Amino acid sequence: MRRRPRKSALINQMNVVPYIDVMLVLLIIFMVTAPMFVPGVINLPSVGKASQVNVQPVEINITKNNSYSITQNNKTTAVDNIEHLINQVHSLATGDTPVVISADKDVAYNNVIIVVDKLYAAGIKKVALVVKERNG
Repeated sequence: MRRRPRKSALINQMNVVPYIDVMLVLLIIFMVTAPMFVPGVINLPSVGKASQVNVQPVEINITKNNSYSITQNNKTTAVDNIEHLINQVHSLATGDTPVVISADKDVAYNNVIIVVDKLYAAGIKKVALVVKERNG
């Protein structure tokens, strides 16, 4: 007598093995590509000794969210955009008045260079960066 194979009952479970394989592949892809998307942030170094300015300078302040303000004689004025900033600094910096840029260390380096370039184009030649003096 030959036995007949019994029909197996249907399994009511979902096979999750292919989904686990897909998730592992996606995890590996994200782990490999994630370092490529992190922008390089350059923290400006502090210096051992900074030179002192004898004349009261015009100070340009750049915050983390790229908003501008001008400080002169302990009076700070907010500025809307970079063109208005350059026009105001050009009218304030007469003769040998130096212009110093005080930028937050989280500001992109390119944004500071754009301000310096526009100041040079406006005829202001005495431009310096404010740095924090290192202790020790």
